[in-house]
Amino acid sequence: MLDRIVVDEAVRELRPDFAVLVMTATGLSNGPGDATSATWLDLAAKAAPESLGDPHVEAWREAYRAFGAKPKRTRPSVEALLRRADALPAVNKVVDAYNAVSLEYALPIGGEDLDAYRGPARLVRARGDEPFDTVSGGETITEHPAEGEVVWRDDDGVTCRRWNWRQCARTRLTETTTNALFLLERLAPYSLDRLHEAGTDLAGRLRLITPDVRIETRLIGGE
Repeated sequence: MLDRIVVDEAVRELRPDFAVLVMTATGLSNGPGDATSATWLDLAAKAAPESLGDPHVEAWREAYRAFGAKPKRTRPSVEALLRRADALPAVNKVVDAYNAVSLEYALPIGGEDLDAYRGPARLVRARGDEPFDTVSGGETITEHPAEGEVVWRDDDGVTCRRWNWRQCARTRLTETTTNALFLLERLAPYSLDRLHEAGTDLAGRLRLITPDVRIETRLIGGE
């Protein structure tokens, strides 16, 4: 699976400094958030206000502008998370784990149910007709990305719009997820060493949730 995940050349041309640490975690035993995951979120929230001025957050705002998005209207995921850190709800143990790492490292991280994927994940510039399943008013609806928008997708459609702005309903992590895919995304000046530290931290938390979880990683980009 990991060796089939690709970043399209059109995205590389847009941001040659982009790198993503891809992680799979198989054999997870997820469940409702607990005291441990709540503590992770509380501790991570304490440092969040200081991170809003981080150069990495500004780099993501610039990347959004580069493909036509307005970052004040649709904020990069890490900025949106930092802005609501104090009111961030517990979701489930695995989601709480990666949200806490995202906050602590000021790093966009996506987590998705690997078993819901159809074909490999790839980061591309959208044609504009790809389906994107999301929830509005409690009901699942289908939207489409703008032409040229940077999106993650699989064979069935878009799994995350505007690079890391919003994930689709189909691949979201739930309490019954057993196999997960994580995307830890970096732009310069964020160091690759720091990116790997975040990956190691996330892997450690996943092992606390499920001691025998099997974790594999692959770095794409950053050469």
